[in-house]
Amino acid sequence: MNRGFRFACSLAGGGRGLRLASFILLCAYAAFAEPDLRSLTTAVDAHYNRIRTLEAQFTETYSGPGASRTESGTLLLKKPGRMRWDYTEPRPKLFLVDGQTAWFYVPGENQVRRTPVKQIDDLRSPLRFLLGKTNLAKEFDNLHIAANEKPVNSGDVVLEGVPKGLRERVSRTLLEVANDGNIRRIVVEEMDGSVTEFRFLQQKENVEIPDARFRFAPPDGVEVVSGTLE
Repeated sequence: MNRGFRFACSLAGGGRGLRLASFILLCAYAAFAEPDLRSLTTAVDAHYNRIRTLEAQFTETYSGPGASRTESGTLLLKKPGRMRWDYTEPRPKLFLVDGQTAWFYVPGENQVRRTPVKQIDDLRSPLRFLLGKTNLAKEFDNLHIAANEKPVNSGDVVLEGVPKGLRERVSRTLLEVANDGNIRRIVVEEMDGSVTEFRFLQQKENVEIPDARFRFAPPDGVEVVSGTLE
């Protein structure tokens, strides 16, 4: 009998050894156990409550009845309550929230649409919860870990829920969350079967973003139309 085997037997043979062995097993289990919902939402809340601004490159992919498209551009977020989506591919367009009003404009068109922030019915609106004091669990109904959804990035976890205020339009939303609480992907599935996916890359936190980037003045000759942003 070698010394290592005799040592293992002596641990198993005594109460102290059993307690030590149990402790080691518990540590091993904790290391490999699935993350729980509360720890994930706490990580997301802590992550976004630390930041003042965020800049990221995004890709938006839509697939629905008889249509599909992929767009990309730059996203800017700044607290309190401001965000700017500059689409560059395949054509320029702008979706901007200045804290009070949301604007949607396609350069070259003769109309710009606006609506009060409180009336936004837009699939980009789930990101608004990042613009105040973040509390993820209060922003989504039936929030839970989507154990059957495979994340795009290894090691991430996917959460599922329905954004409050969008239940009549959205059947579910998936949030892919990294270990540090960073949201890397959002998937929105609508009642009509269409799916919109946002992926966020090259994220930069607490960078300087001038307030002017979140102001919009309609170009001369462009009509301002109030209503929903579609």
